[in-house]
Amino acid sequence: MSDDRWNTVLVLGGIRSGKSAFAEGLVADAPSVRYVATAVGGEDDPEWLARIEAHQRRRPQSWSTEETGADPARLAVLLTEAKPDDTLLVDDLGGWVAAVLDPARQPNDDEADVAALAAAVRGTAARVVLVSPEVGLALVPATPVGRAFADALGATNQALAEACDRVALVVAGQHVWLKTEKSDLPDTASETAPAGGAGTAADSDAAAGSDTAAGSVALVADAADAQLVEPHLVAPSPAAEPVATAAAVLTEPTQQLPVVGDGTAIEPGMSLPMPDSDAGPDARDRLLGVDFAGIGLGDLVEAVEFAAATQGTAIPRPWESARVLLISGAHDGGASAGEDPADADRRVAQVENGEGVLSRLAGQAGADVAVLRVARSGAMEDGPVTDEAAVEVALRQGWRLAEAAADAGRDLLVIASIGVGTDAVAATLSSAITGAEAVEILPRVLLPGGRYDDEAWMVRCAAVRDALRRIRQEPRGAKDMLRQIGGADFAVAVGALLGAAARRLPVLLDGPLGIAAGLVARDLGSQTRHWCLLPDAGRLTLVGKGADVLGLNPVLDLGLGLGEGANALAALPLLRTAVGLAAAAPVHPAMLAEPGDGGASELIVPNDDAEVDFAEPEPEGPGPATTEPSEE
Repeated sequence: MSDDRWNTVLVLGGIRSGKSAFAEGLVADAPSVRYVATAVGGEDDPEWLARIEAHQRRRPQSWSTEETGADPARLAVLLTEAKPDDTLLVDDLGGWVAAVLDPARQPNDDEADVAALAAAVRGTAARVVLVSPEVGLALVPATPVGRAFADALGATNQALAEACDRVALVVAGQHVWLKTEKSDLPDTASETAPAGGAGTAADSDAAAGSDTAAGSVALVADAADAQLVEPHLVAPSPAAEPVATAAAVLTEPTQQLPVVGDGTAIEPGMSLPMPDSDAGPDARDRLLGVDFAGIGLGDLVEAVEFAAATQGTAIPRPWESARVLLISGAHDGGASAGEDPADADRRVAQVENGEGVLSRLAGQAGADVAVLRVARSGAMEDGPVTDEAAVEVALRQGWRLAEAAADAGRDLLVIASIGVGTDAVAATLSSAITGAEAVEILPRVLLPGGRYDDEAWMVRCAAVRDALRRIRQEPRGAKDMLRQIGGADFAVAVGALLGAAARRLPVLLDGPLGIAAGLVARDLGSQTRHWCLLPDAGRLTLVGKGADVLGLNPVLDLGLGLGEGANALAALPLLRTAVGLAAAAPVHPAMLAEPGDGGASELIVPNDDAEVDFAEPEPEGPGPATTEPSEE
């Protein structure tokens, strides 16, 4: 299984449906592709040759071509011999079936050829995309040869659909996934979405342009319909599934906390657990005597100290089972200036399908992803973006998501965000809470291709200014900030931070939403910031200044800009390495005893009863002969 959770995909579609272009898009990120052409003949057909030429022009020059038309059995051989880092695109199986049915190969066991191909697909180590015509929706062919071809192709499609990890159907250039990878995670397809929310996982990709697309769930903002729903869970790659048990700290009893499940409100001044105040410094001191060739782990000591404090031991272990909480929200008004809602929805859908940068990094880290789409928030410059009841629901939703991660044995939570308008809202919250100059911390609007949209940035500046002016006489409590400015997505993140602290679950932050949520959560439970680690601050002033207020020092200075959550996942392997080295490295021999010193063994002497006692050391220099008080 590859990092983005699929090895083999079958793409079905009719003539001129766009199936080949869709299949080529699935392998567009591969450094090289072996294009397997199955067609044979057609040298005297200009129209057929034109089709082939159009396909060839569409392929990158880095692709190589294999032809199996003359020997259809070679396709199974290619798949069997392919290496794990190979990528094959087979286009298409209609040509392969035609070659199998060639009268020159008869008599032949065609069913055995299909079974052999399915077995090769099931056992291949490479990434493979197979394109096949869907003829079952067309008219029944009028000739025996046509009917034999349709029957054979239908049987082939069924066999390969069963063998492949995923199956897609392309109609008029639009695709829908007929089969996706199954996992042992809870199935949310049967959950009923709340009124005004999204459909279930059974919905088609046609809903991608709506507020809540297929395969996800929504958190409603209407107080009358407020209820908790389950997120869409994407499993980690089976090859990277951790085998160790969860950290013991995840099952330890916590302090007395408010009962969130029954609707008890989350209020300021919550008494949440704190990390071990001694384990962190002890771990740092221990590294001074570890047998490293140089000065040691450098700034990565911060990660070791954090792991030690949150695990309650001076010799922590690397995090083994992470969960990514991806929160997707949208904000109306000037905060969303320059944003493309369709592009944001596309990125979330990629994660739901196990694709894209975030999914690939999660797969490499052995992490699963919980995707939560929340209801839209209003324009912060016009008035409150949501109501009090929706804030309570969102806070409880986030708390329960953190609890669910701990109950599933996860030992690390990563906060991620893909939304519309979240940068401007995070800047407004940070400015309102810390007093920072909003114009200084508001990120610029970056467009695809590395271009900046300064006009959109100025629109966002105006929205931030108007929102801050509107609330200047309003209360500045945590819930007030979420109701007036933050909205459901930030409230969910705040609830997740509170729930993680309650369950002693460490959290990785790395972006505007996470930092702003940390500032708000601090006013509800000040202990939350001690359970958070900032792997890299990137190049955003908003993140850097917010982290300073929270007292979070970035462990690394990589300047990553892969997206909120993806930055933390990219740095996670290095953090794990540092913690693992700190735990595995022995103490330097020179630290065990001073030169010429017999060590602690000099203080142990046997007595007549063969027992061991500690002897009082004799002073080596001059000293008083007695401890009795002098007569003088």
